[in-house]
Amino acid sequence: MTKSRILALAIAAGLCGSVSGGTAVAADLPYVEPVPVPLAVGGWYLRGAIGMSNQRLGNLDYQYFETPGYATEWINKGDFSSAPTFSLGGGYQFNDWFRADVTGQYRGKADFHASQRVTDLGNESVYSDDYTARKSEWLFLANGYVDLGTYHGITPYVGAGIGTSRNTISGFRDINTELGASGYAGSDSQWNFAWALHAGLGFKVTENLIFDLGYSYLDLGNARTDTAYNTNPAYSRANDGFKFKNITSHDVNFGIRYLFN
Repeated sequence: MTKSRILALAIAAGLCGSVSGGTAVAADLPYVEPVPVPLAVGGWYLRGAIGMSNQRLGNLDYQYFETPGYATEWINKGDFSSAPTFSLGGGYQFNDWFRADVTGQYRGKADFHASQRVTDLGNESVYSDDYTARKSEWLFLANGYVDLGTYHGITPYVGAGIGTSRNTISGFRDINTELGASGYAGSDSQWNFAWALHAGLGFKVTENLIFDLGYSYLDLGNARTDTAYNTNPAYSRANDGFKFKNITSHDVNFGIRYLFN
């Protein structure tokens, strides 16, 4: 037998001994049940946002708009300027696709303007009424959202909310340039049922911080002034103020969410 064959047999025998010995040692170890590691799929979060409103008015109403002997025509039924919004809230992320929160939002004062043409049917004279005011709200909503999956750290979502809105009208004025007349009404606030539809994108910055770019359609209900008066007391009549009906808004918001999981 050659020296090379003897060396090969010795190496093979050593390997077999190592394998059998290792098997025996492993067989002597006790079996340990693996402990599952819980996945962090939910948790509480805080949120804050700033944004801008883009509001619409259904119609402006007043009990003396329809007066016998006069015909009225709207030049501008009423529009609002944009106004800033500021909101804070807190909620819970139940799983990878559903979360809910409650929010409080202050909606800054938006300027209002409307114009009306009035024709005196007796002498066919025509004059105008220009209405101005300011409007603000406190809005409180309970919201639910469905997250539609995360793609490269971006999570699109849709949602809806219901709650209440406290709408305030202030600084109401009525100017009649042709007749040199004017009127005014005191401030008043009105609570309404409110609802919202949401959509947006969440941008994951860290495991706990998410930037949020969102859109909301809001139905804020109605608003009203206090009693209206003519600046000449001789022409003032009993009334229940001017009514702002069916106020809606298209809002854009930029915010953050901080998760505590």
